[in-house]
Amino acid sequence: MAEIQHTIFMLGATGYLGSQFLVLLSNSSIKYHVVGLVRDANPEKEAKLQNIYPNLSVIKGSLDDHGIIAEQASKAKYTINCASSDHPGSIKTILEGLEKQSASRPHDPPVYIHVSGLAILNDDARGELVPEDKIPKYTDIGFSLDQVPTDAPHLNCDSLIVAAGTRKENPVRTIIAYPGWIFGVGEGIKKSTQAIDLFLQTWKPIKYAGTWGPGHNSMNNIHVKDAANAILMILEAAIAGKADEGAEGYYFLVSDEPNVTFHDITTVMGDIMFEKGVHIKGGSVSLPPSITDAYGEFFWRLFASNHRGVPQRLKRLGWEATESKKLPLLESLPREVEVVLQQSN
Repeated sequence: MAEIQHTIFMLGATGYLGSQFLVLLSNSSIKYHVVGLVRDANPEKEAKLQNIYPNLSVIKGSLDDHGIIAEQASKAKYTINCASSDHPGSIKTILEGLEKQSASRPHDPPVYIHVSGLAILNDDARGELVPEDKIPKYTDIGFSLDQVPTDAPHLNCDSLIVAAGTRKENPVRTIIAYPGWIFGVGEGIKKSTQAIDLFLQTWKPIKYAGTWGPGHNSMNNIHVKDAANAILMILEAAIAGKADEGAEGYYFLVSDEPNVTFHDITTVMGDIMFEKGVHIKGGSVSLPPSITDAYGEFFWRLFASNHRGVPQRLKRLGWEATESKKLPLLESLPREVEVVLQQSN
C-alpha cells in the first residue's frame, strides 16, 4: 500500500477526460499510486487501466457508495474527481473523507481537484442570438461563485467545495476546474465526449438533428488532450505548493480558439447522420418541446446558453492549448461522430 503522501484517489478514471489524464500522468514525472473508483470493476477493466497507468489499483464502487468513497478519500493526499460535476451526495462524501484526513494530519491538509463545468457562467440565452459585447465574460482570477446566478448549474456542488477550502478547522486544499466544450478523440479508455452520444440519442425518435432553441449560442471549447494536460499541470502545481486554492482555486479550462455555435456543431452532425441514411434530412433545426421538455431546465442552461471564460490562472502556469490549435472543433467532429457510432454498435 502506497503511503498517503504519494497516493491519488481518482473518480472517473475510465471516463473521457479521466482516462486521458492517466495517459498524460503516465508520461509525467509524478510516480504516485492511483486508486481508481470503478462502478463495474472487473479484471479486464483493471488491466486496461493498468495498461495506461501501471501503478494503479481498482476499488469497485459507484458514486452512491458513500462508505467506500469516504474511506479512500481519507487515505489519499490527492483526490481528483472527473466523474460527475453534479452529484452532491458523492461530493459531500469526498469532503467528509478529506475532512477526516485533515483532522488526523492537521499540518498537511489534503488536496481535492474537482472538475466542474463552464455552464456555471451561462447567460440563459435560450439559443437566441446575443451580440458578443452583451455576453457576460469572466476571468478566473478574481472570480467567485457569488458572481453567477443563484440557479446556475454546478453551483450547489461547487459551493460545498469552496466552503471546505476556506474554513479554518480541518481545511481542504480545494481546486475547481471549469472546462468548456471538450472535443477530440481521446487516447484513453473512453474516446469521445458524452455530449455527442447524448445528442445522437436525443435525435433518434425524430430522425433529424436539432438544438435547444435556434442554436445561436456558443461556449469556449478545448481539446481533451489540452484539458487533461491542464489537470496535470494543476496537480503538479499543487504538489509543489504553487497552486491557487480555496477562495482563489478557480481554473477555467478553455482554449483561445473561436467559439462555435451549437447550430454549427449540430449541423455537421446532422449532415453526417443524413449521409449515413439514419436521419430523414440533413442540417439542424430547433428541437420541438416534445423533445426538450423531457430534459428539464438544466439542459437549456447547458446547451442553449453562451459561456465565456478566460483562463488566466492556467496561462500563469505556462499552459497552452496546443492540441486545440492543431485540430479545431468542427474539423474534429466527423471523426468523433464515427467513434461514437462504433462504440454504440
